[in-house]
Amino acid sequence: MKTVCGIDLGTQSCKVVLYDPEAGRIAASSQAAIGMIAENDGTREQKAQWYQDALRECFGALPEDAKKTILAIGVSGQQHGFVPLDEQGRALYNVKLWCDTSTAPECGELSAAAGGEDRIIADAGLPMRPGYTAPKVLWLKKHKPGAFKNLAHILLPHDYVNFLLTGEYTAEYGDASGTALFDVRKRIWSERICTLIDPAVAGCLPRLVEPSAPAGTVRAAAAAEFGIPQGIPVAAGGGDNMMGAVGTGTVRDGFLTVSLGTSGTLYGYSDSPVIDQTGNLAAFCSSTGGWLPLLCTMNCTVASEEFRNLFGLDVQTFDAEAAKAPVGAQGIVVLPFFNGERTPNLPKGRAGINGITAANFTRENIARAALESAIFGMRIGMEGFNKLGFKAREIRLIGGGAKSSLWQAITANVLRLPVRVPAGTEAAAMGGAIQALWCLACAGDPAAGGSPGSSIEELVDRHVVLEGPLVEPDERTAEACDKAYEAYSRYLGALSPLYK
Repeated sequence: MKTVCGIDLGTQSCKVVLYDPEAGRIAASSQAAIGMIAENDGTREQKAQWYQDALRECFGALPEDAKKTILAIGVSGQQHGFVPLDEQGRALYNVKLWCDTSTAPECGELSAAAGGEDRIIADAGLPMRPGYTAPKVLWLKKHKPGAFKNLAHILLPHDYVNFLLTGEYTAEYGDASGTALFDVRKRIWSERICTLIDPAVAGCLPRLVEPSAPAGTVRAAAAAEFGIPQGIPVAAGGGDNMMGAVGTGTVRDGFLTVSLGTSGTLYGYSDSPVIDQTGNLAAFCSSTGGWLPLLCTMNCTVASEEFRNLFGLDVQTFDAEAAKAPVGAQGIVVLPFFNGERTPNLPKGRAGINGITAANFTRENIARAALESAIFGMRIGMEGFNKLGFKAREIRLIGGGAKSSLWQAITANVLRLPVRVPAGTEAAAMGGAIQALWCLACAGDPAAGGSPGSSIEELVDRHVVLEGPLVEPDERTAEACDKAYEAYSRYLGALSPLYK
């Protein structure tokens, strides 16, 4: 048996899968939890050491003989996190995460210095948002000047895992495009945006590698620490959304992936840049050579989890309660902004239950409204795709919420598109494994199972399996969802000024 390894460094856990491409199956897998530092000012941080510890735990849980079969590694990682390193590769401060909203003031400063949001979108393709990496770098300069003085390397979480494995400081276009330090049209670092923070920033950025190329090879220290073969290639990797696109087959025009996790994302592949002047859709690059316009909400399954815990229900019981309520929850609307929000841009956002009356105030209506709120957030992105002329044909649904038949139906009816669920549960890790195969194929390695230079599309067709029939939208239900979304939009419009 020969395998490729996919690593997914998420917000809450690190997952490792060993995929046997010849048999078309996961040969082994493991998972390790990762904690978080959270403060009331919006701070959300982790320590870089926790990533190394999680990798050691994951690889330590895999069978020794299985680890010896690894031919290549591909890494997926949570996007936007800022890993500040000194000249020796040591962390200078905590990793500020994608969900950290404490950098809202820095966003305002950078936008103003750049000439306003419209100008920054025109120059780099992205607005300046608290989730992105650029304001985190300015935050470090302002709040931790001693650390900033010694800053030598700016890495993203997946770049840092690549560094731990290879000792190389690299980045690829997909994850780099989510930093707001990058020109997404030209696929180069933006000297102008870097200079707005500090003239030294550009010199701290890693070299860019092609998505099909290796970031390096496993060095001796990593081989010894994790029990994996020395010298095998580590693919360029990418952000979790970019690798999720590979793992769900969203590598051609017309397909959308919706991920229902702590955050919610909706994204689709495009052969050309898709620039949204409203800033709701991020103009990211893909990790396969094209572009990946994407909407991200910071509160997707958060509301359902918070209410589920409040009611003391397990997931299945909570879904069953929600299923008892009609579409629109008899007028109850949940705004799910427990962590502030990125889309719409409400870093000071707060959660709320609206439309309550003595007649509709039931557990099942609140449960239904919590589930619907997550997909209403996705509809904001769907409307953006429609306005920009993106012709979507089908949704690939992933994440914890994808396992719920009720959530599948809500997604199909709110977004008015058929929904299909990939067979595997770890799309991002699987995407990393397939990218590792691509790296091998481009190097002419016959173990990749294709001819030298096999395209990522060919590999995806061969290794991404979709399960079950399409979940089709029902016209009558979709019309009811339209009305419920109108109510959601009215509350959002009325209350948003409180959270600016």
